[in-house]
Amino acid sequence: MVTQRMSTEDVEAFVHEHLKEDLRMYETQLKLINAEIMEYVQLKNMIETILGQERREEFKTQVNIGGNMFMKARADSVEHILVDVGLKVYVEFTIEEASRYVDVKIKVLTKQADTIRDKSIETRANIKLALLVIGDSQRLHTMQDNR
Repeated sequence: MVTQRMSTEDVEAFVHEHLKEDLRMYETQLKLINAEIMEYVQLKNMIETILGQERREEFKTQVNIGGNMFMKARADSVEHILVDVGLKVYVEFTIEEASRYVDVKIKVLTKQADTIRDKSIETRANIKLALLVIGDSQRLHTMQDNR
């Protein structure tokens, strides 16, 4: 059985080239998923507001038109709404169907975010472990040089 020992420089290169890059990728994915979750939570709040109204004939709100810029909007009928289901595809749902869809979508996205968060935590732990190994290795070499 042949074992290869990695030099300190190899470990440092691995940490910087692979682990830290993976960590950046996970954090980017997590930001995107969290933004999507927030959009669905806002939609859920709007749906609950509509469901809480006694009559569903007219609904006034403010709509985010991008860059946190809002515009006043009014819907004459709120029995059906269009929901972006991904890839800019919109599906017409009744209010109750939309509520169920949004609940499921939030659960799915939260599960994905948890998975990515776990991978991120594991990668951070691997980085810390690699840095500890490098530190211990350098201390050993310093102690051996002093003798």
